[in-house]
Amino acid sequence: MHTEQLALIKHAPSAGLDTQDDETLARQARDDPQAFAELYSRFLDRVYRFILIRTGSVQDAQDLTSQTFLAALESIDKYGGRGSFGGWLFGIARHKVADHYRRRRIDVPLDDVEWMHHPDPSPEEIADTRLQLDRVSRALQSLDGQQAEALALRVFGELCASEVGQVMGKTENAVKMLVHRGLRKLQERLEYTLEVLP
Repeated sequence: MHTEQLALIKHAPSAGLDTQDDETLARQARDDPQAFAELYSRFLDRVYRFILIRTGSVQDAQDLTSQTFLAALESIDKYGGRGSFGGWLFGIARHKVADHYRRRRIDVPLDDVEWMHHPDPSPEEIADTRLQLDRVSRALQSLDGQQAEALALRVFGELCASEVGQVMGKTENAVKMLVHRGLRKLQERLEYTLEVLP
């Protein structure tokens, strides 16, 4: 499939598909672009937020989100229904982020943040959001790699612990421990950052 096909799918109407579960839609998406369009609309914001918090760059998050959905569309017939569709999709997103860092090997600062919930935020809101996301992104990147990834998948990707385990190849209990420890360390680092600021 090509990027143009993905662009067409983004705008395809969902003809009563919004009541079906993700796994059923994934099976239908092999032959029905509208089924994939419904999955795209369900997961777009979550995948984007996960990638944004992992990369700290709006541009990279947009590019990698597109790459994730294009790869999912091209390999939808390989989704076998073992585990959740969300876990499979976030596995693709995780690999796209890993490939991105293997190619770049640098930290990219968070330059721009698109305010997702309000189309016209005030300059103060934009500045505050940039500062908050920059702090969280930097603090998250300073955590142990597995803790950061588990936390990003759980909080920003909105996956349940078992789905995070599916993506990371870990047990549900191991994921819960990673998230718990990661949250504690993230909170400590954010509190320290706030104390250091004037």
